[in-house]
Amino acid sequence: MNAYETPPLPGFAEPVPIDWPAAAEDGPPALRHLDWPALAAELDAEGVALTPPLLTPEQCAWLRESYDVPDLFRSTVTMARHRFGEGSYRYFSHPLPEPVLALRRQLYPALARIANTWAARLGEPAFPERHEDLVAACAAQGQHRPTPLLLHYEQGGYNCLHQDVHGDLTFPLQVAILLDRPDRDFTGGESVFVEQRPRAQSRPLVRRPEQGQGLIFAVHYRPVRSPRGWSRVTLRHGVSAVHTGRRHVLGVIFHDARQGPRPRPSMFPTRRLRLRAGASAGFCRLAPVDRQPSRRRRSEASPGLRDVPLRLKRG
Repeated sequence: MNAYETPPLPGFAEPVPIDWPAAAEDGPPALRHLDWPALAAELDAEGVALTPPLLTPEQCAWLRESYDVPDLFRSTVTMARHRFGEGSYRYFSHPLPEPVLALRRQLYPALARIANTWAARLGEPAFPERHEDLVAACAAQGQHRPTPLLLHYEQGGYNCLHQDVHGDLTFPLQVAILLDRPDRDFTGGESVFVEQRPRAQSRPLVRRPEQGQGLIFAVHYRPVRSPRGWSRVTLRHGVSAVHTGRRHVLGVIFHDARQGPRPRPSMFPTRRLRLRAGASAGFCRLAPVDRQPSRRRRSEASPGLRDVPLRLKRG
């Protein structure tokens, strides 16, 4: 039981996954020995779970080198250009490389059990049991673009806190697999998670996986016990600054993306201001355009207005 949970409440029954789907015999060998009940319990308690190595050093090396093969990818994002951080990432195109496709298909059935347990707690629709059916459901929502990606950081690189939501249909769990050796290939670059708790300060979590290990974590929120039943707790993830070397990560996202860019939601939305007519040369009158004045200020003569000095640029 974690810091948010209370003892079971009367009348709140929930499905508990017992018969976990077995990994396919032709899938990655590491997936056949995952302790899914333990991983599910860790996800319930923390929202983040660390797996044993899912990829061999040779597979990690191949994926790292594939970053420099542009034909494998549909798009490249330079983080600094969008103020996402420092570094870059590339989304794979169809057909996905075999190791990535196998991970996506073989991890999904057990993760779908956890996702459907969470959905039942929150009163949300269930997800398909097969990944092929999830992809078809995404396509019906206009989400056709594959979302697995490779992330690349060099010295000074980092990733701002964010959520990987690519459309209206979002599968609530994703996996990030480290492809380099910490403290040998790079230093720094810890995986950082921040949980926004209801009516409390946010809680940080830091994880340091080894090469080939995967981090399973919530895409946007997870259910936690509350005195009234279940509440949503929002989770964002990022990467701390890399001090030396290079860091590569394989991101396995299970839902597909819709067409066109989707900007990351801002943690602190900015207030847009407009110049009011009749401003003098030395002063302008500003008013927020995306907020209504409060009830108290509506009775004032000039609600929401204030005089501020305005420096005019010559030339």
